[in-house]
Amino acid sequence: MPSAREPNKFYALKDADTFLVADAFGDINGAGDGFFRDDTRTLSRLQLTLNGEKPSLLSASVSRDNVFFVSNMTNLPLPVLGGSATPQGVIHIERTRFLWDQHLHERIACTNYCSVEIGLSLQLAMGADFYDMFEVRGVSRRARGRLAPPQARGKQLVFVYEGLDGVQRISIVEFSQNPDQLDGDRAEFNLILEAGSRWELYLEAGPDLTIPPDKKTFRSAAARARYAMRARSRRGARLHSSGRLFNEWIEKSRADLALLTTELPTGPYPYAGIPWFSVPFGRDAIITALQLLWLDSGLARGVLRFLAQYQARAVSSFQDAAPGKIMHERRRGEMTRLRELPFGEYYGGVDTTPLFVVLAGAYAERTGDLALVEELWPALTAACVWIETITDSHPDGFLTYARAAETGLANQGWKDSEDSIFHTDGRFPRGPVALVEVQGYVFGAFRAMSELSSRRGDVDAATQWKVRADRLQTAVEARFWMEDAGFYGVAVDGDGQLCRTRCSNPGHLLYVGLPSADRGRRVSQVLLSDAFHSGWGLRTLAPGQARFNPMSYHNGSVWPHDTALCAAGIARYHERVGVIRMINSLFEAAVSFGMQLPELFCGFARAPGEPPVAYPVACLPQAWAAGSLFMLLQACLGVKVDGWGGQILIEEPSLPVGIDHLTIRHINVGGDLIDLAFHRVGEQVVAVPDRKKGKTVPVVVRV
Repeated sequence: MPSAREPNKFYALKDADTFLVADAFGDINGAGDGFFRDDTRTLSRLQLTLNGEKPSLLSASVSRDNVFFVSNMTNLPLPVLGGSATPQGVIHIERTRFLWDQHLHERIACTNYCSVEIGLSLQLAMGADFYDMFEVRGVSRRARGRLAPPQARGKQLVFVYEGLDGVQRISIVEFSQNPDQLDGDRAEFNLILEAGSRWELYLEAGPDLTIPPDKKTFRSAAARARYAMRARSRRGARLHSSGRLFNEWIEKSRADLALLTTELPTGPYPYAGIPWFSVPFGRDAIITALQLLWLDSGLARGVLRFLAQYQARAVSSFQDAAPGKIMHERRRGEMTRLRELPFGEYYGGVDTTPLFVVLAGAYAERTGDLALVEELWPALTAACVWIETITDSHPDGFLTYARAAETGLANQGWKDSEDSIFHTDGRFPRGPVALVEVQGYVFGAFRAMSELSSRRGDVDAATQWKVRADRLQTAVEARFWMEDAGFYGVAVDGDGQLCRTRCSNPGHLLYVGLPSADRGRRVSQVLLSDAFHSGWGLRTLAPGQARFNPMSYHNGSVWPHDTALCAAGIARYHERVGVIRMINSLFEAAVSFGMQLPELFCGFARAPGEPPVAYPVACLPQAWAAGSLFMLLQACLGVKVDGWGGQILIEEPSLPVGIDHLTIRHINVGGDLIDLAFHRVGEQVVAVPDRKKGKTVPVVVRV
């Protein structure tokens, strides 16, 4: 975690569709922080003071398993309350909290380490503004619903909001004992602490409270929260290396993914990130599932089923929907319910639909699970019909986008900020726009459909899909390649002009294997050059390009998931040394960020003795940032699970710098489990299978 001595840092907890963001003191101050449920801020203020003063911070942390937040504080000098003034640093205040079943549980403990009795007053200021997440992010509204004055009811403080959508939203805060004063938005407890004594207060916040908070309910809920998190974090194969810090990165990444993964009726689903995107996103979940697929195929299964369930079935300009399209994001706040914004169920992502098909093909290849393919086949064919409708009408056969309504996203690839796609002179392209990486995803989707059709026994369809893939590959090579730069342009605009801007997007072409061997190697060399590699990861845009800004969201920053996809593509073209360089760079960045990679960080060049520069409002944790480690490790180790053949293939295995041994336990291959160990022997890395648990699983190693 970031240093607890920096109180402006924020700490996040999550459970299902609730999450909490607070500062190092445990306070909620009503900026971008709060306790949220279903995209609504149900607590916008929760501040602790002693005798009206903020305590002094000692430390703050989130537990390794991401269940508990703990803040340790002490008193500043306290004024006289009928006796001598209390000196600084004799009262220890500990706030311990977790989330479970839509509720916030907290224990506040005060211990007197002074040799005499101390009197003090502990106050809690509370508030609930019931802001929609988009209001928290700065979107203004013409009107809001009615917020009732807080109601004090014994040990409870009740907040009620009547939304314009006709929904009554309630937030209740209850204490384990009656406050000495409870009025408006403030609770006060007057304490007399004998020398060496400890006082505890329990509070709970949620939409409804049936059991009063106390030590017993706190411990019971804590045990259930920890058990549920443990079950999520134990999915799939386990990794362990010879490096202590590297292991911490592995465990923290797994813990972040477990935190963000929500159990839905369709299976596990990774929400995108806290605080801004703690909801189902299509693209983010697909990429995260691809990152984890070799270790845990269950996540991909849950993602595929959920996205198939919410596939568009009608045309809507407002939602940017058309039959067959796969969801971009799904929200449940007041503003989306009222259609003030289109993001309740929004389909304005051009890449999510082909990526859905790519994931289905990769899942089938990893597991050999033809039954799920059959279940998903109507969704897969509908997705491809939508893709073909657009590609067949384009002169080059490209998949393009142009937003259907002004309320939607202007750019609809993964770089979806308004200024992320442009010509070399900075001009924005006229639509419809064909992004280079999206054509790669479509190529991968057509190849996947060819393979799946063949497995289903439809030889004619398999041939037709292959012809489509080959045709698209030829068109991409002809229209996007820039021979003088040894690189691909980022987009073809509506006038047929190539945006020759040098972005990281072509690295995703390598991931799907579209470029020829020679061009793939040349693109790899450009990506590994100082123009893109900042020393901490790959920049999204090369310096010297129009609109380059290392502090921007998409025009020069470093996104770990983008670096991981590019590195996986570089590995495909046998540039294993470059992959090792990428994983080492992100590992060293992770160390600087407390073993927790953020959504993105600034793209300044690495300087001796200086850490990477944080991006101020990046999500942390964020699913595809946490999953990047596992995609990088797969690329480094050269591991591929062949579900159709029931075997493991290992090609050109390597290890990160400083790691001499790495083991993978319980890789599931067709229901059988096998362990793998990688050892550095001189200049080579040797892969050794342990067949005690998987006698029937062949392992093929190609050095």
